[in-house]
Amino acid sequence: MEINEYLVKSFEVLGSMENVDFFAGVNNLSRTEFRLLREVILESEKGKNIISSELARRLGITRSAVSQIVTKMEQRGIVNRVASPTDRKIAYVCLSERALAVFEEQCKEANATMQCIVERYGEENVKELFARFNEFRKIAEEVMKEREESKERSGN
Repeated sequence: MEINEYLVKSFEVLGSMENVDFFAGVNNLSRTEFRLLREVILESEKGKNIISSELARRLGITRSAVSQIVTKMEQRGIVNRVASPTDRKIAYVCLSERALAVFEEQCKEANATMQCIVERYGEENVKELFARFNEFRKIAEEVMKEREESKERSGN
């Protein structure tokens, strides 16, 4: 296989995995909404609140996108915005009363989907796939970092 074919195949594999829906049959939350809710829950479990800019950083999306997502989730009664008592410019994204039930339902469905995948593909194959992928990812990150450092040294 030529190098360009490896690149194209990498994009195909990564793109196809983005389309795998572990929440099939449960349409309460999109993948991004699920990840956002997970971050809010993690902070809540620590006894802390989280603001939109931190959610944007963690999810790798814009603050504007977080705001739109939070607005939709707020309208559906999953999260609430709560004004900071000390700074009028800050609003925390907090859990509603039904947030945990929605999250748990999504987790249950995702776990059931993953269980079917593991049963069909085999537990050892899944473990090997993840191990190989992590190894590949680490090498890719190292190479990208080295190439960036090389460009910086050469002034490009």
